[in-house]
Amino acid sequence: MAGSASEDAEPHFEQGPVRVIFGQRKGAYPDGNSILVRGENESLLIDPAVGLHQGADRRPEVDRVLLSHCHEDHIAGLALFPETPVHLHALDRPGLDSLDDMLAIYGYGGPIEELFRTVLVDTFHYAPRPDAQTFVDGDVFDAGGVTVRMHHAPGHTRGHTCMMVEWTEGSTPRRLLYLGDIELTGFGPYYGDQWSNLEDFERSLQWVRGVEADWYATFHHIGVLGERAQFLERLDLFEAAIARRENALLEFLAEPRNIEDVVEHRFVYRPSDDVSFADAVERRSMQQHLDRLAASGRVLALPEGRYQIA
Repeated sequence: MAGSASEDAEPHFEQGPVRVIFGQRKGAYPDGNSILVRGENESLLIDPAVGLHQGADRRPEVDRVLLSHCHEDHIAGLALFPETPVHLHALDRPGLDSLDDMLAIYGYGGPIEELFRTVLVDTFHYAPRPDAQTFVDGDVFDAGGVTVRMHHAPGHTRGHTCMMVEWTEGSTPRRLLYLGDIELTGFGPYYGDQWSNLEDFERSLQWVRGVEADWYATFHHIGVLGERAQFLERLDLFEAAIARRENALLEFLAEPRNIEDVVEHRFVYRPSDDVSFADAVERRSMQQHLDRLAASGRVLALPEGRYQIA
């Protein structure tokens, strides 16, 4: 039976060799939607979410784990597969060497980093995997009758990767594009870590817009979309958050402001959002907007670290 996470009261998607293991509330953070690919020779698990810890009935037997990127929610179930080979993009590979290396991806620093260190272990079951193997753009995992092709789509992290799952039903080719954290929500792209990059993310969104598939799957919230028009509509909504933040920033800079003023105002999160690392994310995200607005001449960089619209 195949279904859509956006339509079913109880999300379900199973098509050919692919099954989505939905997390709570359609994979809302801190949970997520893992992808199980069962081939004739191997079973592959993409992005083991924290919900796999809820019981053995949610924990499939797999031969290999593939990670779209190295973030806490995408590796939370990895501790359940300590002897299973794990693969991720070479640029995100250092995050599995040690807890300190994982924290470097975020770059929070200070008290927030110490708090997050505890969260990574207690909530997301972080355990180093120095044996992790790497892939690069274009690599293909052949599970037997079904393949998973890697498409490097950086921005969210340096190594963030989308994955195209391909198989044939009769004489009909089938394709499911797993988008990872190109999550198609109104919140928009997240580029607030030390290893994030706004302009890389925009290039990745331009690439993914041109990809044809039968289904589009996300780790959070949306689940699976089966119509390209619906995918493009959600992608427009997701991408529009970048311009919304930048336009709001330009309005805010009608008078001189420094980065701390920008952080306090909040452009990514709402002022009422109780997010411990919000200030760090606002600082990293909006500094990227400030830098490119200043480089283009739309914003003036004033003395004492202030900025004003040109």
